[in-house]
Amino acid sequence: MTTIARPCPTRRGAFIGLGASVLGLGAWARDRTPVITMLGDSITAGLGLPAREALPAQLEAALARLGVKALVRGAGVSGDTSGGALARVDFSVGSDTALCVVALGGNDLLQGADPRSTKANLRRIIDRLKTRRIKVLLVGVRAPPRIGAAYARDFSGLYPALARETGAFYHPDFLNGVIGVPRLMQRDGIHPNAAGARIIADRLAPKVAEALRS
Repeated sequence: MTTIARPCPTRRGAFIGLGASVLGLGAWARDRTPVITMLGDSITAGLGLPAREALPAQLEAALARLGVKALVRGAGVSGDTSGGALARVDFSVGSDTALCVVALGGNDLLQGADPRSTKANLRRIIDRLKTRRIKVLLVGVRAPPRIGAAYARDFSGLYPALARETGAFYHPDFLNGVIGVPRLMQRDGIHPNAAGARIIADRLAPKVAEALRS
């Protein structure tokens, strides 16, 4: 019996396929409810969690509890940096997106990236989205002082500064009160569990609702 091997999809090919499906959903989503896309890394992707308990689904549920009907679409990639997200933002964020939540920088921090480089990448992401008339909510990342006071100050400070400079909506570090709390984290100590993701979503939802209304 002869078997034919199927080509393994490349990372970029998978994104292109995702982009195509996103655009295919656009017609009905635009007519019925606003679309929110979460551009991020493994926390946005819901690493270690079923889709129904991952952050995008939790945010959609949190918005519903506030009386806000929205479709929240995840565009998170595990391990992604601000530079990686910049390379894929044009096809990862569908044209029907009303608001993009940009939650990036954690992997930049883990890799010791220059805060100026991270800020420049995030600025270009925001600029590209705004050029497409997509609202942007920037989520901050707080660097722990133990990695070096000056570096932590510069890295943490780039987010509110960038929000002011670009006019993006801003939400401070959404991991505050979750990371470091064992009952809210998975065993790796890096990624929130379902309970942690719900807390993050509940805190983020009011700012998302505000951005949608503006």
